[in-house]
Order: sequence, then structure tokens, then C-alpha cells
Amino acid sequence: MDGSWWTGGALVVLAWHNVEGTWQWPAPAGAGAAGFRRQMRALRAATNVVPLDEALQALSAGRRLPPRAVAITFDDGYRDNLDVAVPILRELGLPATVFLVPDLLDGNLDPWWERLAWAVTTAEDPLLEFEGGIYPLTDERTRRTTLDRLQEVLKRRTDAERRAAVAQITESLTCRGPQHDPRRMFLDWEGARALVRAGIGIGSHTTGHAILARETPHAQREDLIGSRRRLQDELDLPIDVLAYPNGQVGDYSAETIAAARAAGYSHSVTAWGLVNGPQTEVHEIRRRLLSPTDPATKVLLGIGYRTVVGGGDDVQRSHAELSSTDGVHPKVDEDRY
Repeated sequence: MDGSWWTGGALVVLAWHNVEGTWQWPAPAGAGAAGFRRQMRALRAATNVVPLDEALQALSAGRRLPPRAVAITFDDGYRDNLDVAVPILRELGLPATVFLVPDLLDGNLDPWWERLAWAVTTAEDPLLEFEGGIYPLTDERTRRTTLDRLQEVLKRRTDAERRAAVAQITESLTCRGPQHDPRRMFLDWEGARALVRAGIGIGSHTTGHAILARETPHAQREDLIGSRRRLQDELDLPIDVLAYPNGQVGDYSAETIAAARAAGYSHSVTAWGLVNGPQTEVHEIRRRLLSPTDPATKVLLGIGYRTVVGGGDDVQRSHAELSSTDGVHPKVDEDRY
């Protein structure tokens, strides 16, 4: 790495999903908000946080960015993005972008990853039998392993096949305790408008969160055109940036990139890699996903700070070595949506 991020020649894009715990990403009450605040204070102290749309346009045009430029993004439209993250971002004066899913905003889409996590977490059954496989549910560790295994299997299917499989799994289990309620977990259209009023940037995360490369080229085009048009009509603002669901190599394709261009998106973001320069493909913008409970020092080290010292949120840089992923697809070792 030539160090251009330090001088304004590159951009790091970071992403979160939720802030507080969910079925998919459990956390103790309050831990997400506290962790996210620490992360944002560290980023404000150590980097220059910039609006995503403006930074991508500047990068593509060859204009300089502020040194150590970072953009903050969220995927899916969890309600706590508005209720918890926005007040923290406002307090610290930090811009951010949220990638929204129109079918979730309509309230008629059940997010498959959360429903599956709910079923596996609350099932009274000691095991799950699914398509000839045996998945243990004996304790927290085995449940999490089972959830990870099932998700990896299901992500390889079309959206319709995946949703049918999740329905089959949940119907086969005896679940007790709190119910899964996506309407309370995710924003509606009024919540999306509240994001706009708060100055949050908005992008598309497809119409119904399909993993695009699993769908036909025609379906991809229709999805991306429809999502952009719906968000623009409902929110009365341009939608120029797309986030690929799951976002790993293989979750989008050459046909996906062609569909994004045809739909009018200027840029698309992935969920792999780190640093973006002027030569980065505009429909393959690299992005690192984080958890709100990651320590602030881990966040800073992850974007290139080799040494982080000081107590609390005080950050001092000695020198940095950015992890180069230019031209290299990193190994996938986490579930990403």
C-alpha cells in the first residue's frame, strides 16, 4: 500500500447492520449503543468522516479527499439506526448513509436471516433434521454453529428457494418465548423519511434483499430498477448508490454490475476489502463490515492503525500499514448480509 489514504487519495468505507442486539446479532441490552458511541468517537478523533455519495463522486473524478477519509454506512434499515445511531451521529457531527429495502419498509417482507435466527435460538427441540442433515440445538454454542451452517447452505439458493426453506425449518421446530416481530425491528417509510430529515444519506439495498447473483439477469435488472424508482418516489431524493446484499465475491456478478449500470446507479458497494482509490471499479467499491460491540481499538487497527495508545477514547497514531486487498479477494470467514 502506497499510503495514499493518509494523504487524501483513497477512501475507506465501513458498514454496520444493527446497533442494539437482534436475533441474528445478539448482544446485552445497551452494549450496542455504548460500543457504537465509542467507535464513533474514535473515528472522529482519528479520521475524517465524509458523506459517502460525495466521497465516491470525488474519488471517481480524481479529486482529493481529506486525509484518512472514512464513510459510515448501514445495511437493511434496522429501526435502531434511527432511534440509537442517529442521535449519536448528530451529537458527534458525523455523516452516514443507510441502504434501505423497499419491501422491508412496506412491512410485508420477513427478513429470512432474522426469522431463521429466532427459530434456532428459541427452539425447544434438541436437534433439527433438514434435507438429510442433523443440526444439534443442545446449547448456545451448538445453536450458533447450526445457524451459521444453515445460513451458508441457504445463501447459495435463489430468494424464493431460500424463503421456502426457512419456512420449512421454522415450521418443523417448536419455538417458545419472545416472538419474532420484523415490524418492530425494521423501519417503515415514515422512519425512512425521518432518516432523510435527519440528514442521513440513503441508498438502495435491492427491492427485497435477494442475493443478486443467485437470480436471473432479467430479475436482477427488474429488482434494481424497481428499488431505485421506489425509493426515489417515496423519499423524493436521488438514489445513486447500491449495496449488494451479502456483498461477498460471488454474491454479485458481471450481470449484476451491468444491471446496476442500467438501473442508473453511479456506484455499488460490496462487503469485502478495505481501501478504494481512483482506479477502483465504481460498481465494486470495497467495504468492511463491523459489529457495534467491536472494541474501538479493533476498529482503528482494522483500518490501518498499527499502534493505538491512550485510555478511553483518546487515540494517538504512531504509524500505519493499511491491509492491501487490491486485486485480491479475501477469504470469507464471517456471515455477511
